[in-house]
Amino acid sequence: MPITSELICQAADQLKGFVGFNRKTAQYIVRFSEDSFGMDVADDAIYPACEFVWRPTVHETMCLSRERIQLLLEQNIDDRINITEPLRVYQRRVDIPEIVALRRVLSAS
Repeated sequence: MPITSELICQAADQLKGFVGFNRKTAQYIVRFSEDSFGMDVADDAIYPACEFVWRPTVHETMCLSRERIQLLLEQNIDDRINITEPLRVYQRRVDIPEIVALRRVLSAS
């Protein structure tokens, strides 16, 4: 089965866990609940992993950042944060540009 940009985007949306920026160490850290960050990470610096990998670009588009996915991969907890094969393929295929997509937060109402 070929890996399409749609499958890659779906895999990014299925990432679990939270990413926070530790201001003292100037590093991103991954946890599985917002409560587990402690005092070093401000609430406004905690993002769901599935949102962290998308970098804002122009207008309402966002870019699926290989750099940010790599930060998650370097944690070596692929199964726990749900990094699947489409994202691994995306990381390996540096010969194609990063995916840019129109993304919006949808309300439940």
